[in-house]
Formats: sequence, C-alpha cells, structure tokens
Amino acid sequence: MRARSLLVSWVCFAAGTWSAVQASEVETPSAPELEAYRQLGHWEVPSDPYLAVPVEARQTQPARRWRRGSFVSVQVNVDSGGNNIVGDAANEPSIAVDPTNPDRMAIGWRQFDSIASSFRQAGWGFTTDGGVTWTFPGSIEAGVFRSDPVLASDAAGTFFYLSLQVPGGSFLCDAFRSTDGGATWDSGVSAQGGDKAWLDVDRSGTLSDGHVYSAWSINASCCGTNVFTRSVNGGASFEAAVPVAESPIFGATATGPDGEVYVVGRRSSSGSQFIVSKSVSARDSGTSPSFESSVQVDLGGSQLVGAGPNPAGLLGQVWVAVNPAPGPRRGEVYVLASVDPPGTDPMDVHLIRSSDGGATWSTPVRINDDPADNGAWQWFGTLSVAPDGRLDAVWNDTRADPGGFDSELYYSFSHDGGTTWSPGQPVSPVFDPHLGFPQQQKLGDYYHMVSDAGGAHLAYAATFNGEQDVYYLHLGSAGLFADDFESGDLSAWSASLP
Repeated sequence: MRARSLLVSWVCFAAGTWSAVQASEVETPSAPELEAYRQLGHWEVPSDPYLAVPVEARQTQPARRWRRGSFVSVQVNVDSGGNNIVGDAANEPSIAVDPTNPDRMAIGWRQFDSIASSFRQAGWGFTTDGGVTWTFPGSIEAGVFRSDPVLASDAAGTFFYLSLQVPGGSFLCDAFRSTDGGATWDSGVSAQGGDKAWLDVDRSGTLSDGHVYSAWSINASCCGTNVFTRSVNGGASFEAAVPVAESPIFGATATGPDGEVYVVGRRSSSGSQFIVSKSVSARDSGTSPSFESSVQVDLGGSQLVGAGPNPAGLLGQVWVAVNPAPGPRRGEVYVLASVDPPGTDPMDVHLIRSSDGGATWSTPVRINDDPADNGAWQWFGTLSVAPDGRLDAVWNDTRADPGGFDSELYYSFSHDGGTTWSPGQPVSPVFDPHLGFPQQQKLGDYYHMVSDAGGAHLAYAATFNGEQDVYYLHLGSAGLFADDFESGDLSAWSASLP
C-alpha cells in the first residue's frame, strides 16, 4: 500500500471484530492529530474575507445540460434566467427528496460567490419538476460563513438543512427546516455540532419516526468528546450532545428499519481503522441516547485525505446504509468507501455487509470493475439504498486518463445486498477536478445520493464549465433523457428502462 495520505495509517484489525464499548470509552485526539487535521484543510474557519458580488455585476453564460448516453446532468447553481454564473464556485452538495412527491427536491452546497475568496456560504437550489429546472435563490443568511451542508427529508416531506458555522472560532451547526420543498427555510435552531457532521432522519414508521440525528468529528467539535445529538420533536430543538463509541470521523449516520442508529467513519489516528458504532437507545425519546456497542471493520484499504484528484480534501467519506425492505435482507447494514488498497492501485470502491445488526461483517467487495493495479483512482465513492433494497453506488473514475486525474462519474447497482454489482457505467462527460479551485484545492469532500423506487437522485460537483458547479443527475431504472437536450429543447423529456 503506497503512502498517499498525510495522516498516519495503522494495520487494521480483522473484519468482524466486535467489542461492546461503553459510551464513555471515546477516543480523544492528541495535539499532533489536531494539527494534522488543520494542515489538511479540515479546520473549517474563515481565512478570506467575504467578497459580495452584486447581481448586476455577475457575468453569465448559457448553462448547458451535459449528456453521457441516456444520462443528462442538469446544472443547479444557475441564475434566474437559467444561466451559469461565471467566476463563482459551488461544491460539496447534498440532496433532499420529498418521498411523498419526488418531483420536489432541494440541493444545498458550499457557495463561493467569487473564486478569489475561500469564504463560503450555505447555497441552495430547489426544483418542483423532477430536476428538469432549478431555482437558485442564493444563500441561507448571505454573508455568513458556513460549510459542510447536509440535507434530508422526513417521511412527510419536511426538509432539513444542517450547516456548520464558526462564530468566534467555535464549531456549531444550525438546522433549518423547509415545509415547501426547499423554496424557503425557517430561521434555524442550534444543533450542537462540529466539522463533518452528518444528519439523518428516522423514516422507519416506528415510534421513533421523525427523530433527527447528527454526529460529527471529534477533532473540531462544539462539545469536546460529545459528538452526537438528536431531536425528538421534528427538529424544533436538539438535545445536549453525548459521546459516540470510539468517535469515528469522516463518515455518515443512518437509521435502520427498527429505529436503530449507526454512525460510521474512521479513527482519528488511523486511516485504515474503520469503526461502526450502534445505538438502540437513541430511538427511545424517554432515554438519553448512548452507543451500546461498536465494531472495528476491515474495508480492505485506507481512507485518503489530501491526495491526487482532490489535493486538499477527502477522497471520499465513509458511507453507511441500512436495508429497509421486507424480507430476509431487512436490517442488513452496508458500509462503502473509496479506499487505498494493497498494491499499486491508488483507490478502489469497496463495500462490506453485516447481516446480524453490525456484529460481524463480510470481506470487502470491489465494486469498480476496471483491471486491478491499472493506476486508476476511484474516488468520492457514494452509496444509497432504495426502499426495495436495491443498492446504488457512484464514484469518480480516472481509468480513461492513465497517469492523470481527469475523471468520469461511474454508476453501478446491486440487487443482492452488494454481493454482485452491475458493470460500471460512465454517466457523465470527462472533467478536470483541478479546475476552478476557490482558494482551496478541493472539489469539496463528498457527493450525496438518495434512492427510491424510480432510481437514484444524485447531487454532485464537476467542472464541465471550467469551474466548479453543482449538478443533478437521475440514475437507475428510469434514467431520464431528452432528445436535443444540449440545444436547450426541454420538450422531449421521456424515460427509458435500460
């Protein structure tokens, strides 16, 4: 395994090693680890002033729809006329889809009004026509430094927007709510928080349905080693933070069909030691949540930070999803990440599965199907699960640019719990991830995808316009396409069944 990350990599324990870790047994980062965190660009504090760009001063150009085969990527961060705004940047997108009406969606992102400044805000856009057109109203609290957007929806279609801010150098998150599909947002409430927080909403249909959960990095936390909070009143308020067993960082949060909560990530001290922590008590609104157990799992490689295609960011975070479908796979837990495997390959997308609630885990499955050790980077691996249990995965792939970093977005799916996967399919044009850096050398740290019965809804960033922009792409069983779409003719929308 080549050393590409600036963080220390230790040897990983065997997959399936289970430990009943009490919530008080948390990992406290050392001073050198905190300094390494800062040096890697994950110290989310303002370093440049806010450069306001008046609407009348914006330079624009027509926004193209970018097509690869039957898949069309639609730009989200456009002006009121549907044009691309030249000279800004948008990255690190997250998406919410209304389960009662999937035509209603919202995407949030890190909005840089000018690439001359790294000052970012909480940008967002929304659609009411299934992603054919998007409205970009601007930023939540314009002129306020914000980062790490995470969006989600509850079962009734209320959207949540979690956003990091750093007032006075303190790391705090606010949670905003929208009841009109993301067209407007309320004034927000404090949600504790810290760097690289991830939010999830319980849609289990059980007594905990509607609970909102968030976990974040111990290295940049509002509350020391307390890195998890919940809301039991639909996001109206959030409880005091509590610890997560073994304090995983750079990962995600997910809720299972019985209201169980999983938080995944890697150790602060090691890029190769991945942790899955589980709470059953979090679903009980009358009990203070705790993480009763955790397990160290083997993903077959190390998470990378600050390398190759994304010089100052993650090469992808750690994802967790839980199968909600009735039947023998109900409650299966899946963890996916882009990792640096043994050998000369810089990155592959690997997935592991647990069929017993996280107690034991499978060996890693390699999802990308290019030849091993060909030097290609499969980065920003992203996972979501549909209500019927279908798994969807996407990643950026450099296989068409040997020795370089030009990337294409790839897609694959699985109908058997991740044991086998469809052949990888390129679904975007090629782009150079090193274009358009807004005074920090990264395309953000993640993409985000939500799956439903019709396919997968993806929010991603790319540089098709020679700068960083945010795009919406529909994938899967109802891949949307349009004849003559690049010419701007929207009249020929239809759906194909591959």
